[in-house]
Amino acid sequence: MAELDQLLVDPTRLAIMALLSAAEWAEFGFVRDSVRLSDSALSKQVSTLSKNDYVDVRKGYVGKRPRTWLNLTDIGRDTLAAHLSALQDIAAKARSDGARQASD
Repeated sequence: MAELDQLLVDPTRLAIMALLSAAEWAEFGFVRDSVRLSDSALSKQVSTLSKNDYVDVRKGYVGKRPRTWLNLTDIGRDTLAAHLSALQDIAAKARSDGARQASD
């Protein structure tokens, strides 16, 4: 049985990772707006994910405006997949145990 990743137990980090799993490189502002965080709150979460090699951060410019893009690393993708598998295992066991209890 897969184990939950302790960093992804936090719903904010899980939401960021799930969003990034559907994109190649996502602009910081898009991620911020999608997960409904302030710039500073998203920056803190991205720092945590980046320190653990789950997210790559790329900085650059669009015209003269600075931009930051985020992307899941291969480790991040694998970790998210294992975490989601563990959640599915937990839900399946709960359904099974519940059905068994109901039939007793």
